[in-house]
Amino acid sequence: MERLADRIILAWGFKRMVFAILAGAIGVLALPPFGFFAAMFVSFTLLVWLIDGSAAAPESGIIGRLWPSFAVGWLFGFGYFVAGLWWLGHALLIDSDAFAWALPLAIFGLPAVLAVFYGIATALARTIWSDGVGRIAGLAASFGLVEWLRSILFTGFPWNAIGYGMAPVPLMMQSAHVIGIMGITALSVFIFAAPALLGTRQGAKLGLSLAALLFAAHVGYGAYILHSPQPAAAPDPKSPVIRLVQPTIDQTTKMDTDGDRAAIFEKHLKLSVEPPKDGGRRPDIIVWPETSIPFILTDNQDALTRIADTLDDNQVLIAGAVRVEDTGPGNPPRYYNSIYVIDGRGQIVSAADKVHLVPFGEYVPFESILDEFGIQNVVEMPGGFSPAATRQLLTLPSGIKFYPLVCYEIIFPDEMTGDLGAANAILNVTNDAWFGATPGPYQHFQQARLRAVETGLPLIRDGNSGISAFVNARGEVVAGLGLNETGFVDATIESFSLPRDPGYPRQAYFWLIEILLFAIALVSRVGLVFKHN
Repeated sequence: MERLADRIILAWGFKRMVFAILAGAIGVLALPPFGFFAAMFVSFTLLVWLIDGSAAAPESGIIGRLWPSFAVGWLFGFGYFVAGLWWLGHALLIDSDAFAWALPLAIFGLPAVLAVFYGIATALARTIWSDGVGRIAGLAASFGLVEWLRSILFTGFPWNAIGYGMAPVPLMMQSAHVIGIMGITALSVFIFAAPALLGTRQGAKLGLSLAALLFAAHVGYGAYILHSPQPAAAPDPKSPVIRLVQPTIDQTTKMDTDGDRAAIFEKHLKLSVEPPKDGGRRPDIIVWPETSIPFILTDNQDALTRIADTLDDNQVLIAGAVRVEDTGPGNPPRYYNSIYVIDGRGQIVSAADKVHLVPFGEYVPFESILDEFGIQNVVEMPGGFSPAATRQLLTLPSGIKFYPLVCYEIIFPDEMTGDLGAANAILNVTNDAWFGATPGPYQHFQQARLRAVETGLPLIRDGNSGISAFVNARGEVVAGLGLNETGFVDATIESFSLPRDPGYPRQAYFWLIEILLFAIALVSRVGLVFKHN
């Protein structure tokens, strides 16, 4: 181990760059669809040794002294994000004539920008670097801080935060209910980086013991929660049955303006009225995915009539649709990515608009400037979508309330606020057909499951091409449909609703973890200075 560590520490030039990029790329094996969390031990062990060897000339200024460690972190992040986000390019190939030119930007440009966060993390860690367990704590605290920043700066993009590598299965998800995914991220880096201490022998016994204790607590808490007895409840024959419709409409078909939109609409209706499997009850609530209605519903009375004819009087349809809002004479209309609740009479009784839009997907930042360069939305919509000012609960005629999240809104832990406590479940509608059979939909689904665990609320998730599922508050899939599987799945609310407390002050606990890790790093750093003096 020491010989390997020396080889990595002393690596220089091109070889050092390759080691850093590979270290980041290897870590992606911990993410869906692989879930091999042990890969992160390799990634962060290599990263620590690379930072160990990123010394600068003593006469260098502050930027010069931090540049080698920043470069290592940036290369590590570049490898991690290219390997973990390459599938974003698939969305641009849906309309390749218009967007193929942007493929390098999606596959390499975005990772290059996101990698700056990891470069900042390693540079920050280097300022408090020591020769023992303190440097592991400093690295963990720095990554925790920058991952939090990545979730909020420039509209935020916390996709594939390091903590998801420590939560591949429900057994390893439960800690999120206490400390959130950001807390898991900080502690995960400490655990993943601990084996690096074997290569230098400095603080190995203490560091590995602490890492083993943290890992045991993480898994042990998960085992305790999953095996805790649940209070027995008498089956409720009146518990509403929910049906998730997964039509698997190809994205090129959905975007074809000359295509048969009526056929798409009818496919959704047909799956909605299919008889229940195994003699079950017919659904009370039917859910369609994001933008499932292929036209402006409020401009199409025939479609509302068709829905009314399809539903029974006491059935409800929840469907993703584009909502248009008239802004007055001479002004362009506003478009919203919305969710409608439609009753058995074809009346829209509730609606919620998407709050957190996708940059360059649903709107173009600095549109007046970038439009001159021909940069436009991937989704064709005049002027793009408009965001809702606030998030509204979806209230059904029965009184059931859902917390609505459209597509990637569910990857943001900080979006889970407001009236969340009044909701019976989280409702997430999405359309991952943009990304085909790539790791993207699997990564998206894992992050959605973590929101259920964090909040202690069950999750109802419906995707055009999957993954559609009913997920309980422990992140366990009760029933669902796989990626690109066409059909429907039914479940009663009772079957996936587990009693669970609303959680803990996760944000406060995250900052407490950060303070403790930084304190360990600073104490170690001060001790090293006194030792050398």
